[in-house]
Amino acid sequence: MKSRLKAPLVSIYQSPSQLLMRNSRRGFSAFSLSFLDIMSCGLGAVVLLFLIIKHNTDVKDVMPTYDLNREIEMLDGDIGDAQARTASAKSQASTLDAELTTAQGEAKLIRTQLAKVRAASKTVVASISNREIEKMKSDVKRLEQKKKTVSAQIKAQSDQVRTFTGEGNREYLTGLKLGGQRILILLDASASMLDDTIVNIIRRRNMDDAAKRRSWKWQQALETVDWISARFPRDSAYQIFTYNTSVVPVLPETKWRWLQVSEFDQLNRAIGKMKRVIPNGGSSLAAALAAINRLSPKPDNIYLITDGLPTQGLAPPRGTTVTGQQRIDLFEDAMSQLPRSIPINTILLPMEGDPMAAWAYWQVALQTRGAFLTPAKDWP
Repeated sequence: MKSRLKAPLVSIYQSPSQLLMRNSRRGFSAFSLSFLDIMSCGLGAVVLLFLIIKHNTDVKDVMPTYDLNREIEMLDGDIGDAQARTASAKSQASTLDAELTTAQGEAKLIRTQLAKVRAASKTVVASISNREIEKMKSDVKRLEQKKKTVSAQIKAQSDQVRTFTGEGNREYLTGLKLGGQRILILLDASASMLDDTIVNIIRRRNMDDAAKRRSWKWQQALETVDWISARFPRDSAYQIFTYNTSVVPVLPETKWRWLQVSEFDQLNRAIGKMKRVIPNGGSSLAAALAAINRLSPKPDNIYLITDGLPTQGLAPPRGTTVTGQQRIDLFEDAMSQLPRSIPINTILLPMEGDPMAAWAYWQVALQTRGAFLTPAKDWP
């Protein structure tokens, strides 16, 4: 039993020399060394790959930012403006088409009547007298002239920058000198423009703003400006001022500069803003005429829509009442503010208690080579 236990102990605990001699007997293998080198290189490559992947994960892509909502809003605004202009053009085209259709119907009726006259003249030419022949020729010429007149009216309406249609035969010849390269409209917006009697003026002055705007006299003044603006030459410039104790352009952002008639949307907007004005306060014609000097270049045609002589000058009045002579003096002071060689066309909507107004503005028309008109209540 003891001999068996000793043998393994000797085999396990061998000396270093004995181990070296045993290993030398095994021999050297080149394959074992190359395999270890390959494994080490592979491990290094894997570690390097993990380092590269980890580094790339720390880099974040930064995408450029764009304000797409702002660009969309701008495009929507452009589309809305284009659609509004398209709708306005379609509306005007529809109106002109309707007028053209009516004129074509009248022309067709005229041609039918003309054909009947000519046919009748051929069938009865042998039995009618020379006088009847001349009458028929006259009828033919009259119908042809009517046809030309209708065609001219259609062309004239198509040339107008805006549409304004009066009732019945109210659009008669006024004698006003329409036209000009720089047209200025001065609209009196004082409280007296509410009515033509002092009692009704006081009564309407105490009403609400909506009732003031509905005043028949004020509505006539607004329609007068509308009528004039519809006859602006397309290649001209214009400006519209309202005045009472001060002067204000109907489009405040366009103060003291000329606007182009060819910009139809702006012209329509100016007329719309004018119709929201509320008559109030006194009347300073001097302030209105002094504003002309702030325009450059000066206007070459002025339309003045008012109802009488001014009630104050450039400075506020000292009292609450003004006499007839004082109003004449204020008028003469105001006319001294007017530049020379500019015709003034006055449209007077008279009120009671101011008999000298018509004479004064008639004198202005003579001196400036303008016109003076006192229209009926249903004009234009």
